[in-house]
Amino acid sequence: MEKERHKMTPASYLFLVRDNKILLLRRFNTGYADGKYSMVAGHVDAGEGFINAMIREAEEEAGIKIKQEDLKVVHVMNKKYLDSERVHIFFATDKWDGEVVNREPSKCDDLSWFDINNLPENIIPDVNQAIEYIKNKIFYSEQGYPKIGD
Repeated sequence: MEKERHKMTPASYLFLVRDNKILLLRRFNTGYADGKYSMVAGHVDAGEGFINAMIREAEEEAGIKIKQEDLKVVHVMNKKYLDSERVHIFFATDKWDGEVVNREPSKCDDLSWFDINNLPENIIPDVNQAIEYIKNKIFYSEQGYPKIGD
């Protein structure tokens, strides 16, 4: 009998920091984690890579243009969530064109810079954990999977 293979939902996240402040957006009217802060992020579309998804989402959500060569992977999170499995790739850059602006006010009711050491309390827990991992240079994490021997 053949084992069932993973069917993961891929997403790209943007770890954007300037002057020790991180860009976060508050989700609004999306049906998932509304009222909580996250990073500029989004699902990877079929036929699209993580980098292209990140470039697309940065422009769609924050109005900024990022070049592929300026993105660096800073964390990979593999997560089991309820009945799905996910892989989140976190990218960082210190170069972009344009001014940060909320381009999706129907899905985001705040887009602000926060002191990276004083984040809002209403942040999505996985995003908060990823920020800590990135700050501590931990490249990979798993959540929700049993440990061997459990």
